[in-house]
Amino acid sequence: MKRVSLTAWIFIGMATGVALGVAVPDFAKQLAPVSNVFLRLIKCIVAPLLFSTLVVGIAGSGDMKKMGRIFGRAIVYFEIVTTLALVLGLVAVNLVRPGVGVPIQANAAELAIQKTQTSFASILEHVFPTSIFDSLARNEALQIVVFAFLFGAACSAIGAKADPVIAFCGSLAEVMFRFTKYVMRLAPIGVGAAIAVTVGSKGISVLFGLGTLIVTMYVSALLCVMLVLYPALPLLRIPVGAFYRAVREPFLIGFSTASSEAALPLALENMELFGVPKHIVGFVIPTGYSFNLVGSALYLSLASVFVAQAAGRNMTLGEQAVMMLTLMLTSKGVAGVPRAALVILAGTLTTFNLPMEGVAVLLGVDALLDMARTSINVLGNCLASAVVARWEGVKVG
Repeated sequence: MKRVSLTAWIFIGMATGVALGVAVPDFAKQLAPVSNVFLRLIKCIVAPLLFSTLVVGIAGSGDMKKMGRIFGRAIVYFEIVTTLALVLGLVAVNLVRPGVGVPIQANAAELAIQKTQTSFASILEHVFPTSIFDSLARNEALQIVVFAFLFGAACSAIGAKADPVIAFCGSLAEVMFRFTKYVMRLAPIGVGAAIAVTVGSKGISVLFGLGTLIVTMYVSALLCVMLVLYPALPLLRIPVGAFYRAVREPFLIGFSTASSEAALPLALENMELFGVPKHIVGFVIPTGYSFNLVGSALYLSLASVFVAQAAGRNMTLGEQAVMMLTLMLTSKGVAGVPRAALVILAGTLTTFNLPMEGVAVLLGVDALLDMARTSINVLGNCLASAVVARWEGVKVG
């Protein structure tokens, strides 16, 4: 009898979680600690794994010109796919018009999210760590990438004297990959608990509330995969079947937990096994978590126009284009903020004089929307690492 795969167990866990949330909601809500323990174990992997793999990859490459080229190609790809995702969301929300008929009351509950003012200067400052230990403790992926990039370059520059440091980082990476395997055995339980808590606390109505918007988001996410992400596979001769096998488990972890951090360790490991070199995997995927949020871009374009439609405001195509440009710029570099997409949306609504109450309405179904956007973010970043590897002439799969 064929052994049941981890992917199958995760699906079983998700189905069990939904059943528990519906049948025994009070018990399901008490499973929050189980879900939180799984997420904590995953998050404790991120910083040491990210640091060690990136240092080994960069020091091993020994070519800073190559790393600069990789960065440039990654940024170009990031901007292309996130812009296409924004445009796709804009087209979908204008065709379906899910906000029409959704009432926004003037006295709706105030949004429980602190509005964050973002600017190019603040984003630039946030990229550079004041203390690597503080960055490691808070899992600030982009700051860890910057420090590890410079640290790896320094190791490469001094040559043999850095060999003990590089050997330590290599051993640390191997240990953390094995640590990840142990933690992932708990994935079906952690995933099931997370789904049970969501359904148990929100009720089965969370699966149907604001149904048109939810359906629009999920159909748009599917179209984003097929029209924005998939074409890169045959175009760059990336094996579709092998890529699917590499990304399916990180994708499911991202979908079921709505946490990109939870999917990161498995994404790094699987894409390296897929054939993407360590220095590309360790650099492109973490950087993409700040600059290649394809799912978040899709969601933001849908949600912002949704609120305008619900408020009865007919925005011209010019206004919508300016809003998309604003979202494209302000959504960079804020992945570490809890519910970052809602924070950016709140700031955008204020900028364009749209009612903040619209975000309060979205909070009711944000758990479902977050699952879609997070899983697409994970998929997009895995693909980005493979795309950059192919641009570098590496055979993958």
